Amino acid sequence: MTTTLELAEALIARRSVTPEDAGCQELLAQRLRPLGFECELLQHGPDTFRVANLWAIRRGTQPGCAFAFAGHTDVVPTGPLAQWTSDPFVPTHRGGKLYGRGAADMKTSIAAMVVAVEEFVAAHPDHAGSIAFMVTSDEEGPGTDGTVRLVELLQQRNERLDACIVGEPTSVNQLGDMIKNGRRGSLSGKLRVIGVQGHIAYPQLARNPLHELAPALAELVRIEWDRGNEHFPPTSFQISNLHAGTGAGNVIPGEAVVDFNFRFSTESTAEGLKQRVVNVLEKHGLQYELSWALSGQPFLTREGSLCTALAGAIADETGLRTELSTTGGTSDGRFIARVCPQVVEFGPVNATIHKIDEHVDAASVEGLKNIYRRTLERLLVTKAEA
Repeated sequence: MTTTLELAEALIARRSVTPEDAGCQELLAQRLRPLGFECELLQHGPDTFRVANLWAIRRGTQPGCAFAFAGHTDVVPTGPLAQWTSDPFVPTHRGGKLYGRGAADMKTSIAAMVVAVEEFVAAHPDHAGSIAFMVTSDEEGPGTDGTVRLVELLQQRNERLDACIVGEPTSVNQLGDMIKNGRRGSLSGKLRVIGVQGHIAYPQLARNPLHELAPALAELVRIEWDRGNEHFPPTSFQISNLHAGTGAGNVIPGEAVVDFNFRFSTESTAEGLKQRVVNVLEKHGLQYELSWALSGQPFLTREGSLCTALAGAIADETGLRTELSTTGGTSDGRFIARVCPQVVEFGPVNATIHKIDEHVDAASVEGLKNIYRRTLERLLVTKAEA
């Protein structure tokens, strides 16, 4: 068994359901300190939801790229244990696959990052630039006391990064076929339309908020918010929940509540989307209350040194020409982009993430580690050293 698989198994065996870390970050620090990393094991958040965060950095002997690996040690809940073929926290090999919660999302990536750095530092002890790790136990949770707190810490210290790889599982069919070089923003709204409750047989004595809401919703659904661009699809408006009524068939509801979300491109802004929604509601004369939650701004890393280095490493290791994509949900890259101009996500195949019997192809784990190491070599090894 390879060193990378051994570390991945050791991480999977720790029951780190968000926000628990279960000792994963201390294990990582134990591996990094002998390599010359300064490790800070931090705690953030209230006592009822304590989040573990790790910031570790090794500074090279020469100026150069300030590079970081980023990821999370927390995992989503297992779901019904009876539906798992094997215990989700007992790493198990079957048919060439490594099974366990977090195998794909994203303990294998973290293991591959650490071993890649071990090999890189052994071969290039006098590398240029710096290598850092940003690891949280709050990526699968609310995301309020995890990576965002590490970013705030760097901002307080006036410390910036040049490039960062987040180990999210981005590959689709085989390792290396996709890199995420950006993500759409996410803006959620909760709309409460106020009516007057009454008997359904006497509509003249009531005011039905659903009837008043329907034309406005129809207009919101029809709007072309933007057309996207070469990197992002058009901004999407989606209704996720609609609640109204008492459950009785003879009562006009007194209010209707709608939950909706924008996944928006860099062609739109959160403030612009908010104003356009308000304009529609005012146009239809609704009596309403509206609250907003912005969980992430869009970010984009254009082709440059990081994309070139990672794509080259993938080609060297797998022979694939990778695809750059901004599809999917949000990630902690949205926070890291505040202190780092180049942020991409790259990791194993994502077909089983958050599922029963989550797994990763065991043979690909060594390839993932090699891609991470090759990327470091392209970014941090000077011509003189090479």
